[in-house]
Amino acid sequence: MMEKSLKAVILYNELSANPGPDEADVLDQVKLIAEMLEQLGIKHHTLEFSLNLQKNKEALEQLKPDFVFNLVESVNNSGNLIFLAPALLNSMQIPFTGGSLDTIFLTSSKTICKQRMKEAGIPTAYWYEGKGEFSPEKDKRYIIKPIWEDGSLGLDEDSVYYGGDPELINRVKKLNFNIHFVEEYIDGREFNISILAGNPKPQVLPIPEMIFHNYADGKPKVMGYKAKWTEDSFEYNNTSRTFDLPESDKPLLEKLRKICLDCWDAFNVNGYSRVDFRVDKNGNPLVLELNVNPCITPGSGFYSACEQAGIPFSDAVTRILNDIPNRK
Repeated sequence: MMEKSLKAVILYNELSANPGPDEADVLDQVKLIAEMLEQLGIKHHTLEFSLNLQKNKEALEQLKPDFVFNLVESVNNSGNLIFLAPALLNSMQIPFTGGSLDTIFLTSSKTICKQRMKEAGIPTAYWYEGKGEFSPEKDKRYIIKPIWEDGSLGLDEDSVYYGGDPELINRVKKLNFNIHFVEEYIDGREFNISILAGNPKPQVLPIPEMIFHNYADGKPKVMGYKAKWTEDSFEYNNTSRTFDLPESDKPLLEKLRKICLDCWDAFNVNGYSRVDFRVDKNGNPLVLELNVNPCITPGSGFYSACEQAGIPFSDAVTRILNDIPNRK
C-alpha cells in the first residue's frame, strides 16, 4: 500500500514542433501514469524535460517531489541525451523510476550494453563497431542499427544486407560509429519479454512471441519503425503478438526466463524492463537489447504482459514505485 501523503512528478521529454507517433506516444504514457497515481492517492504534477537543465532544476526544486516517475525517452528528440534526466535527478538526490543513472547510460548505448552482456556471459549477436577489420560472411546477413535511438527509430528492412553484398561494405566504410553499429541479423523467432519488480525477486511476465505474417521468403523480419508506428504499412498490419505458445516451447521459455533474470542482475535493474530476443535456427537465444524504461502504453508489450499475468496496472505501478532505490 502506497502512502497517501506522497508527492510525485511525472517527468517526460519535451516534444519537437511536429512530433512523429514514436515521440508523441509519451503523452499516452503520461496520461496512464497520472491515472494510476490518482488511483493510488498520490498527488502529482507533470513536467516537461528539455535541454534547459537550469529550468528543469528550478521547476523540480519548486515542486519538491518525493519521487519522479521518469518517462523521458529522449532529449531534444535525441536518444543519446537520455541520460541527462537521470543525471539531474541523481545530482538533486530525487528518487526516480526507470533505472538508475548508471543503468540507463549502460543500456541506452546498444554497443556498451552488448559489451557488458558479453562480459556477464549473456548471449548476444555478433556486432562490429568500427574496431579492427569487418569481414562479413557471405551466407549471413547483417543489420545496421542506430546506437542510441529507441522505439526502432532509424531501423527497417532497408538496414539489412547480405554478407556478400558490396553495398554493405560501402555503407560500413561510411558509417559514423559514434552513431551506428553493425550487428549480425538473426533470421529466427523474436520474443520481447517484460520483467516487473517483485518481493523478494523480479517476476518475468508471460512471454509473447512476435509473429510476422505473410512475409515473402527473404524479406527481413524486423520490428522496425514501420512495424511499430506506420499504421498503413505492410509491416504494421502483418506483425502481431501472441502469448499462445506450444507446450514444446517450455525448455526454450525457461532459458529465456533465466537470461532475463541474468540481465536484471547484470545491469542492476529496478522497477521494470523489457528484454528483446532473437532465437536462431538452432534454438539458441540471443539478446538484442535491454530496455530499462520501456513503453508502457495500453497495447504495448509491457502493458499486455501485465494483463496476461492478471496484474492490474495500478498494482504494477505500485511494485515499480516500491522498487525505487533510496526512496524513503
